[in-house]
Amino acid sequence: MSDYIKIKLNIGDRLYPLTIERSQEIFFRDAVKKIESSFKKLEENYSVRDKQDLLAMTCIQFAAKLQQNLSNNNKIDKEIDEKITNMINIIDNKI
Repeated sequence: MSDYIKIKLNIGDRLYPLTIERSQEIFFRDAVKKIESSFKKLEENYSVRDKQDLLAMTCIQFAAKLQQNLSNNNKIDKEIDEKITNMINIIDNKI
């Protein structure tokens, strides 16, 4: 059974308590660092002062990056599938 721990994450001066697997803690902590960094950049570059708006803008940025990465991965997967299929065809033709 997994080992769970309780942590509190601070984002935009608000605490978010979570119960997570101990092995996942580093990922959550790193994610918060990235969120806070994006949050601060948005705060410096835009006149938005409402933390909720900054949090929403940060979420939109991360979601857009995720979608872009998923799209890129799908393209790479298709290219790999095509190369493997071509290699199989070459092998089949040689046999």
